[in-house]
Amino acid sequence: MRLRPVLATAAALCLTATPLTACGSDDGTTSADGTPKVSVMASFYPLQHAVEQVGGDHVAVTNLTKPGAEPHDLELSPRDTVAVAKADLVVYQSGFQPAVDDAAKQARDTAFDVTPAAHLDLAATEDGHDHEHGEEGGKDPHFWLDPMKYADVVDAVATRLAEVDPEHADDYRANATRYRKELTTLDTEFEDGLRTCRSKELVTGHAAFGYLADAYGLEQESITLDPEAEPSAKDMAEVVEHVKEHGVKTVYAETLVPRKTAETIAAETGATVAVLDPLEGLTDESAGDDYVSVMRSNLKTLVKGQSCS
Repeated sequence: MRLRPVLATAAALCLTATPLTACGSDDGTTSADGTPKVSVMASFYPLQHAVEQVGGDHVAVTNLTKPGAEPHDLELSPRDTVAVAKADLVVYQSGFQPAVDDAAKQARDTAFDVTPAAHLDLAATEDGHDHEHGEEGGKDPHFWLDPMKYADVVDAVATRLAEVDPEHADDYRANATRYRKELTTLDTEFEDGLRTCRSKELVTGHAAFGYLADAYGLEQESITLDPEAEPSAKDMAEVVEHVKEHGVKTVYAETLVPRKTAETIAAETGATVAVLDPLEGLTDESAGDDYVSVMRSNLKTLVKGQSCS
């Protein structure tokens, strides 16, 4: 696949520049070696981060979901749609953001759906085994909360970038290998940290943590499938009963959405409220500045909330 002409032109100008002219990545369109960067549109933060880790200096990544916004609710402006059409690569997850699905259909051969690589094998339900964000087949879309599923997507991104930009294929593969090692270390930290938890019941406001729970021996019980939906009285009563029956000491709210529901359940049961980050986006309030640091913060919160020794 050829890179967009505007980037190729930038590279050609760099070759003819005088020694005092700034080349490389200063203008954001060329790599340090003077070759054009691959322009990538990523639909939300975990995919942006994966592309950045794999692509390094060879890519220029734009996140379609603005910081602090709910990715499920994303609507693309005409300007966004044009940017998607012009990108060298569009990385998205089908069924997660309908507006991006529509734009990806127009992008055609530049669109890369990570869903097959993510191996979505959990149904999206409040108990971690249905989900109404429109995900294909009713599967829980939050694969990135399992570091090893995320690593599989990172590898897939490397493969696709190597196809788009063969000149830097070795760099992409090496970066993916390096980051997989980091994710494997993170996975080990979760396994060790959550192995001895006295409480296996993970009660969350939103059914986003099914893959995390499944990977580390926890049982997710969630109040709602939709992070912005008001739960019914029946749903609230069932969760309150579950918390009391299992002696749950901590109920988890999450970043980006109000804590009212979790606080109500905590007040009725004597549980405390802690906050987990589903890592759908980063904000100034995130407990870390990237995927790994926020996941480690989640682990620290879980170790305390689940009474892990």
